[in-house]
Amino acid sequence: MAMVERVTLRLLRVELTQPYKLSFGTVTAFDTLLVEAFLQGGRSGLGEATILTGYTDETLDECWAAAREIAPRLTGMECEKALGALSTWVDTNPFTATAFGTALEMAMDHLALKTSGVVPVLGVINTIDEKKVGAEIEALLRAGYKTLKAKVGWEVDRDLARVAIIQSAIAGSDAKIRIDANQGYSAEDGVKFAASLKPDHVELFEQACDADDWTTAVAVKKAACVPVMLDESIYNMSDVEKASELGAADVVKLKLMKLGSLTSLDRALDRTASLGMKTVLGNGVATDVGCWMEACVAARRLQGVAGEMNGFLKPKTATVKNPLVVEGGAIIVPKHYVPILDMKALEKLQVAMESYQKPFIAA
Repeated sequence: MAMVERVTLRLLRVELTQPYKLSFGTVTAFDTLLVEAFLQGGRSGLGEATILTGYTDETLDECWAAAREIAPRLTGMECEKALGALSTWVDTNPFTATAFGTALEMAMDHLALKTSGVVPVLGVINTIDEKKVGAEIEALLRAGYKTLKAKVGWEVDRDLARVAIIQSAIAGSDAKIRIDANQGYSAEDGVKFAASLKPDHVELFEQACDADDWTTAVAVKKAACVPVMLDESIYNMSDVEKASELGAADVVKLKLMKLGSLTSLDRALDRTASLGMKTVLGNGVATDVGCWMEACVAARRLQGVAGEMNGFLKPKTATVKNPLVVEGGAIIVPKHYVPILDMKALEKLQVAMESYQKPFIAA
């Protein structure tokens, strides 16, 4: 088994082409940890994690500190042992640990990353201006998107009115809407929105209230006349088990960044299905490497389900020379595709960089 010869860390500030509006704030850039792991013998792998308040409890400072602690400990270890050692950090720093775990798995030629195919993704309705939303929807439908995401979570009546406009704009089409509150509602407003929402063209309603408020999650599920999905409430597999036990969701969203590794994501997909719940996969706040990995898994495991791994479309600058292509509202993952870092782009995006290496001594 090859040893980990070197680990390079990069902290990136990746500006977006347009603000990404969420109920808990507007995102103008991704703060991304990029990990590159080099094995004895020449193989290498990439992993990433974007740290965003509201999506993870990890702060950017905690992520960078943990990364600087993890990297030197892994160098000189056999790859399998290094993957096992990461379990120490998965509970406390899952996003950071995932960046390392997936970099090692890619270097080890993980089966999931050999997948190619076509993965439908959702199109995001960014504007909250009711006069402009129709034109934006028309452009998304023309581009081939069949699933649209609308953000809510601000003020119930205005949100319902905006959703009604969206429903009217797609009437007569086969498009569906995912409505995401990103924890923005109070308990009372979350139940009110769910109960008042008309089901026309609505695929699901996502994360009405605070991630830790399971009582309200159950109340929203009972009040809704559309399927309910939990996202921020699902941080690890114990949360999936809890959602099933309480009857708090029809669907759960899984994100590679939360689970530590591609292997763990595969297990999570199996367990979620065994509990009788559906899965949506993907991260709208990831860059090229993370989105490619999730697209590979989706192509193999969730055919026909629109993924949410569209974060790589949001930055002004790609982190790779060969970014994935989207055609007809779907990601095209070519055969034998491997992302190639764009070093010139990384120099401009880079906030900090450190590299760790231990000399290999032959037996």
